[in-house]
Amino acid sequence: MSRENPTWVAPRIADELALLGYETCAATVAKYLVRTAKPPSQTWKTFLTNHAKEIVAIDFFTMPTVTFRVLYCFIVIRHNTRRVVHFNATDSPTAMWTGQQIVNALPYDDAPNYLLRDNDSIYGKEFTRRVESLGIEEVKAAYRSPWQNPYAERVIGSNRRECLGHMIIFGEDHLRRVLAEYFAYYNAHRAHQGLDGDTPIGRGREPPDVGPVRAIPFLGGLHHRYTRRAA
Repeated sequence: MSRENPTWVAPRIADELALLGYETCAATVAKYLVRTAKPPSQTWKTFLTNHAKEIVAIDFFTMPTVTFRVLYCFIVIRHNTRRVVHFNATDSPTAMWTGQQIVNALPYDDAPNYLLRDNDSIYGKEFTRRVESLGIEEVKAAYRSPWQNPYAERVIGSNRRECLGHMIIFGEDHLRRVLAEYFAYYNAHRAHQGLDGDTPIGRGREPPDVGPVRAIPFLGGLHHRYTRRAA
């Protein structure tokens, strides 16, 4: 019992044994408890797994334009579905602007319990005030630990490899159009290994008897959606 339940203390195990017909005292149980090197605690990975349905993650990444102007892209992603629920771009992000993006992305009746982010200075007091007004608790990753925000980092990496790394961006409006088309493809049509081959929105399987396979291009043919259903 001690090995299988590292958080159980001697009195708890003694009570459990009594319910199973073994009468013993807590002091005796304490003598045989398995000693751990450190007090058991929930790991970061366990926290993310246990609370996936109640976590959204946010992050910024940059994109240069053809004139070497740097644009800042902001994304909001749901942990349980890996769905990108909001994005936007600007050349001068502020705490107020970022806070407004959270309000736009998460309606009051659909706000999660936790918001996962890094320690970027852009998340100032105004941002924190907006998040608290939605009843959301901020969870900050450790400094220089991007692996603690894995889903946001993964979608940013996928975006660079599959989309922006192949594009020349002319300005904010152009970037928003490109991101809108990519995230529409990402959410509804791109298969994800972490979702057992499904999409964040849910695509469903199409057996051969539905019809022939058709290819529908996205992003000028950079990617395609494959379907057997009529348009």
